[in-house]
Amino acid sequence: MALGCNRFQKASAVLAVVLACVLCAPCAARSHRYAAQLESATAAAEEEAQWFIQRLDHFNGAEARVWKQRYFVNDTFYRPGGPVFLMIGGEGPANPAWMQYGTWLLYAQKLGALCLLLEHRFYGKSHPRDPPKERKKERKKERVSLTRPFRFMNTRWCYKPWSRLNQERNLHRSKYLEVVWRSLAAENPECPLVVKKASDTLVERLNDPKTYDNITKDFRLCSKLQIQSKMDSAYLLESLAGNFMDVVQYNEDNRAFEGVVGTNITIKVLCSVMLDSSLGEPYDRYAAVARLMQNTFSQACINTQYKSYIQDMSNTSWSGPEAGGGRQWVYQTCTEFGFYQSTDSPNQPFSGFPLHYHLQQCADIYNLSTSLDDAIQQTNEEYGGYDIRTTRIVFPNGSIDPWHALGVTRDITSDLLAVFIKGTAHCANMYPARAEDLPQLSLARDHIFIMLQKWLAE
Repeated sequence: MALGCNRFQKASAVLAVVLACVLCAPCAARSHRYAAQLESATAAAEEEAQWFIQRLDHFNGAEARVWKQRYFVNDTFYRPGGPVFLMIGGEGPANPAWMQYGTWLLYAQKLGALCLLLEHRFYGKSHPRDPPKERKKERKKERVSLTRPFRFMNTRWCYKPWSRLNQERNLHRSKYLEVVWRSLAAENPECPLVVKKASDTLVERLNDPKTYDNITKDFRLCSKLQIQSKMDSAYLLESLAGNFMDVVQYNEDNRAFEGVVGTNITIKVLCSVMLDSSLGEPYDRYAAVARLMQNTFSQACINTQYKSYIQDMSNTSWSGPEAGGGRQWVYQTCTEFGFYQSTDSPNQPFSGFPLHYHLQQCADIYNLSTSLDDAIQQTNEEYGGYDIRTTRIVFPNGSIDPWHALGVTRDITSDLLAVFIKGTAHCANMYPARAEDLPQLSLARDHIFIMLQKWLAE
């Protein structure tokens, strides 16, 4: 999450505060769990949605085409002359539950703010083009959807949502899994060691077709395991490792209001399973974690066929299985930032899904190049990477959240402030407060509010 504060002009001078949190969807291999929950959560509030006539291309003055972008409004706390809070949606459907919950509403109540939630273009139901055929000139450019300035409500918002932009683009995303290791070790130093032993054992067994029947049964695969290429094994290994990645990323976040399930599955729960010798060898405990997650998400089995995954991701229909965000997100990783959760680093607990596996998906799904260095360099040059030149932004990060590895965790200037919250996960400061919150999380929310007050008074 990042928060920026800038002035904009409408009928009179008003102050705008822009909030953004990358509610980063898990890798597309696992995104179906969360997509279904988001669709269910947003369906009930669909009648509250409003639609803004948006320009198709902010960079082409001759482009006259427009489309409808979805947004939600909460004016409960608004007082004339008060600020406007704009929350920019992440890589999936905008969830209107945020119009009723979250730290920003406490800020809004105290400051008399109007609250707006704007859905990210291409994600959810905000469809710039129909039908959604592959159009590289529009889809590949994050700056089209995150322009500075961009227009919404007939207002120029001079802002970049820094939730992604405060991160250095990096092709090698091994840092993510290194943080996963450290987060598991913080619970118990033995935990990541046992996870690594289990993962290594599974990799070894994948080399022997005689073990495939047992693996199919142990992990409740939807069809008999078939390994015909390294991509097949990598997809299986990434899917199972994702059980740990997802839990670490959102560990103990107060997310139940979003309509998601599984918030009771924490690092403590996973490590308790992995350290329970009564369940058998580390491999057996790894399988027990997989079954626990399947039961939690009401999955009878898991589909670990790479071919099926590619078919789903190649479906360009807005009603396709990955249309909510999975296909769009992976496309952006292939053309802009990398951000891959790969196993290339030795300082992490998993094996078998290296950088090449992620890059090959760019070719298999979108027929794109597997070389991203130039694209990533261009993105860093466009947004500054760590050399950010702007003002009045807070960069909160949690020490458990693996994405903090590429974030801003130290102050850049007196009004480009880092708020590093030890012991918390992804966007923890944005979720509703509760009695069991860590003291440092409560202090972080208070510190951000103090900065808001200061900047709004300037």
